[in-house]
Amino acid sequence: MVDLRTIEIPTEVLSLIPKQTAVELSVLPLRVETDGVVIAMREEAVSALLSDLMFLLGKRVKAEIVPDAELTDAIRRLYGVSELEMSRSAASNSQVVSVHDEERLEELSSDGSVVDLANRIISDAVRMGASDIHIESYERKFRIRYRIDGILHEILHPSMDKSKPLVSRLKIMADLDIAEKRRPQDGRIRVKEGDRVIDIRVSTLPTDFGEKVVLRILDKSQLQLDLEKLGFEQRDLDVFKKIVHLPYGMVLVTGPTGSGKTTTLYAALNYINRPEINITTIEDPIEYNLPGINQTHVRADIGLTFAAALRSILRQDPNVIMIGEIRDGDTAEIAIRAALTGHLVFSTLHTNDAPSAITRLIDMGVEPFLVASSVKMILAQRLLRKLCPKCRDLTKPTVEQLSELGLEKKAKHEFYAPKGCSLCNRFGYKGRTAVYEVLPIHNGLSEMIARNVTANELRQHAQTEGLLSLRQAAVEKAERGETSLEEVIRETAV
Repeated sequence: MVDLRTIEIPTEVLSLIPKQTAVELSVLPLRVETDGVVIAMREEAVSALLSDLMFLLGKRVKAEIVPDAELTDAIRRLYGVSELEMSRSAASNSQVVSVHDEERLEELSSDGSVVDLANRIISDAVRMGASDIHIESYERKFRIRYRIDGILHEILHPSMDKSKPLVSRLKIMADLDIAEKRRPQDGRIRVKEGDRVIDIRVSTLPTDFGEKVVLRILDKSQLQLDLEKLGFEQRDLDVFKKIVHLPYGMVLVTGPTGSGKTTTLYAALNYINRPEINITTIEDPIEYNLPGINQTHVRADIGLTFAAALRSILRQDPNVIMIGEIRDGDTAEIAIRAALTGHLVFSTLHTNDAPSAITRLIDMGVEPFLVASSVKMILAQRLLRKLCPKCRDLTKPTVEQLSELGLEKKAKHEFYAPKGCSLCNRFGYKGRTAVYEVLPIHNGLSEMIARNVTANELRQHAQTEGLLSLRQAAVEKAERGETSLEEVIRETAV
């Protein structure tokens, strides 16, 4: 066996395989012989790589089996690869180029910088705290956008000739069919960034000028599971904690897509999770794995819908059930009855405010008296960008802002506005906080729900009992300097 710790390989031999390919496939050309090339590789990769390397090099390939650690060290030493480059390529080491896909091989071999570009896009997005990466091709433009704190920012404009190779590269990493460009595809990439392992959901969509790719970054280290740090006002947090310790009933969280509903539910489950409680979730998809909690992934293609999964879970002796979303009357009916028969049920709905969730359930076909008996609390929520603590600027609100928010009496007050610095990537904001409209269902509201009153009547009654609207709660955060008035106006309505 060759000793990779001391071997020196001529430059002309190393150049047979580009650095990016060597790092990614974990292969090292050792020498050229009369009948082919000898390449060092791991034992488990031989059968998968031999034919592909022969196609790539146009020569016969002989495998020299070597230990993993020695091979990695030799590639790093001989190619001059940094630790960062090795870690960025960790996600790709299991990906194998198919010999039957000539286009894939051509794109990878013709422009090795595409591999580095894909790695850099993902690495920079993780570093900047992005939740999504959008890769978009147009007739005369190719752009990369990151969604940071809920807002899309244009970050890169690579040359048009990088468009198809980059999309192909990402599809390879996600184990998608590179030849299929007519249909949407979904896949997953797992990358290692430092000591963190990050899951990335990949979605492709055909467009007029190529495929659009969106990567959703699921960084578990950024998942906030502490109820105290989500953004609750203390008065609301105390009420919420009391409700989630009830032995049965339903707790609903409402809001648009991307408003943090799942995070709030995860934090609630984490708060009540203990060995003597059986907690089961039904999700589409499972975004994060929670220790000690049984999580089920909806599979509509095989009949495992929310309703079907919920029926099965009720035979699993659950104490607490989380339903990712109530989408139809069947699911709503089963969930309500579960809440009435000794189970604590958490779920989400897409409504604009808390009182509207009641009328939404009734519109789905659930009898008002069942809703009145089962629902114990409704939260409506939004996410507000937090002002960067280093560079936020004191400012006087404009007349238009005060009028929009009904704050004319506070015209002399000073609020904070975004400015931008190196800490916040010049955006003026860093991180987000949730703002909540918290509606506990007490006896008075239960009686009104049973009579099937309108959402407006429910809201008016709740306001007499102290309900703060989303906008009112957001203004409180702006008064404390946590966010700006612009952000309050953008994310909340009257």
